[in-house]
Amino acid sequence: MNTLRIRDLRLGFKGWSGAVEVLHGISLHIAKGERVALVGESGSGKSVTARIVLGLLQSLRSTRLSGLVEFDGRDLSKLSERERHALRGTKMSMIFQDPTSSLNPVYPILTQFHEVLRRANPAIAVAEARARAEKALADVSITDPARALESYPFQLSGGMNQRVMIAMALANEPSLLIADEPGTALDVTVQAQTLRLMREQVERHGTSVLFISHNLGVVREFADRVYVIYKGRIAEQGPTAALFGNPRHPYTRALLDAVPRITGEGIPEIEDASEAYFAPTVVHEGYGEPEGVA
Repeated sequence: MNTLRIRDLRLGFKGWSGAVEVLHGISLHIAKGERVALVGESGSGKSVTARIVLGLLQSLRSTRLSGLVEFDGRDLSKLSERERHALRGTKMSMIFQDPTSSLNPVYPILTQFHEVLRRANPAIAVAEARARAEKALADVSITDPARALESYPFQLSGGMNQRVMIAMALANEPSLLIADEPGTALDVTVQAQTLRLMREQVERHGTSVLFISHNLGVVREFADRVYVIYKGRIAEQGPTAALFGNPRHPYTRALLDAVPRITGEGIPEIEDASEAYFAPTVVHEGYGEPEGVA
């Protein structure tokens, strides 16, 4: 069974000037323990897809949503708001772009970690929460977990806060981890360390990952499979090595050509928009959607 299965997902927002279509029938799936990347430029529909999976857009009056979103075999559209809320922080978790703004500055890390653990076990005592939190922080290479737990977010570095967020996200052993541009706010060396730790942890826990990014270098190192999205449409999908080694869709090729080179060739000439970018989805052999997913 797939951890996440999306079929023909369409999203629009109703405004004063009419409906604005954002997603145009995207389909994807993530198997248990698989790391899948959703790649595209800003505004392509990556983050709204993640928020639909988390159930954060369904209650908005302006949202126009259709298609199937299935998590662990359950159709999320058939769940109540209370049931969707119960999944967040337990069966599915999310790591956001900026760890500092994701943590509450007026509470120490221990208090916030305790709240995370209470999502799965409301009766957990502070002492047990502290013990579990210290182990979780040690697992992400924080050398003095006890001190970190007594600290406020502003007393920790960006890299430390990101490690705290990874530990929190995996604390309740979710089936699905959604990572939305993790490490974007960090310098490249700390980002590399953070992503390595995240990969080690999700492999240890057997967690499925939806990895959202526009950083192709990071995606190439982290993901098992890749979906390239352009203006709310899947342009190309396939295994990471094949997609990077032999990109077949015009938009994928343009995206890869936009990666800066250090050979002195200057900035490449790439079209910002082209009718070719709307070409039909390219699916690498053997990597289409499973039966029942269009």
